[in-house]
Amino acid sequence: YSPNFSWDAAYERELQTFQDIGDAGEIWFGEESMVRIITWLEKHKVPLDSSVLDIGTGNGVLLVELAKSGYTNLTGIDYSPSAIQLSEKVREKEGMPNIKLKVEDFLAPSAELSGFDICIDKGTFDAVSLNPSDAAGKRKLYVGSLGRVLKPEGFFLITSCNWTKEELLNEFREGFEILEELPTPKFCFGGRIGNSVTALVFQRK
Repeated sequence: YSPNFSWDAAYERELQTFQDIGDAGEIWFGEESMVRIITWLEKHKVPLDSSVLDIGTGNGVLLVELAKSGYTNLTGIDYSPSAIQLSEKVREKEGMPNIKLKVEDFLAPSAELSGFDICIDKGTFDAVSLNPSDAAGKRKLYVGSLGRVLKPEGFFLITSCNWTKEELLNEFREGFEILEELPTPKFCFGGRIGNSVTALVFQRK
């Protein structure tokens, strides 16, 4: 498993598809995951000029939805150059020139990536956790990076399909406290109800 190769290849295919038929590809965790995030921001009256970082933006569709909801200070990062190319094309198609997009490795973020009011992660922490070379070390780097880029008192909204609420609380216990668990679809397996997706809101201490 080489994370660089597989993600880049996937986004290169999506880039080609977008150029051919104008389809931005997969929405991670589906539409309702975006609605859930935006609903939380609106319910908590998060100001529309708050700085928002989408960690592992992929095709950038979440940022476009945030922009349509009135948010004006939006940045997306991805370590896959193909993903950033794709999100640039999506941004152009949607006429959202104010969305900032950068190729960045969140595990080693550049100095200018700092001071965000809100960080959002849909599946990037999951992907980091699947890395076969020192996944535990990579998760630690991720938590350290989050502490550097998010302002004190800033909010972190994470959507995961690999981790339970308890596991995420443990992963982010250094420097973050949980504010809320967001409702996600439940699935039933063998008579037991489980969550296929966990969505949590943390606040940086």
